[in-house]
Amino acid sequence: QGQFVESGGGLVQPGGSLRLSCLASISSMFSLSAMGWYRQAPGKKRELIAKISLAGRTNYGESGQGRFTITRDNDKRTVFLQMRNLRPEDTGRYYCNAVSDGGAPRDSWGQGTQVTVSS
Repeated sequence: QGQFVESGGGLVQPGGSLRLSCLASISSMFSLSAMGWYRQAPGKKRELIAKISLAGRTNYGESGQGRFTITRDNDKRTVFLQMRNLRPEDTGRYYCNAVSDGGAPRDSWGQGTQVTVSS
């Protein structure tokens, strides 16, 4: 059973924006861990694209630097990913998870939310 419920994906044109949300279950590692957003593009491995520490310190992969913003609301056990200036290569299924210092996922996966960038 997944510990996270992702939402907010959809079909968007290049240059558009989306805001993804991830609600963590009360039994998840959310309150004990950094959180991350991962993307799995068609035919590719799942990769970490953004990370936020418990204190709010953020790190981004090269693909999202300057375009994506990760935030977290600890009271609501929710993580957000604001994506701007979307590109076709951003297409994929997006997942959130608790993340280790090395970027590895720490908890079970949710269903993810699909983002498709296409004209």
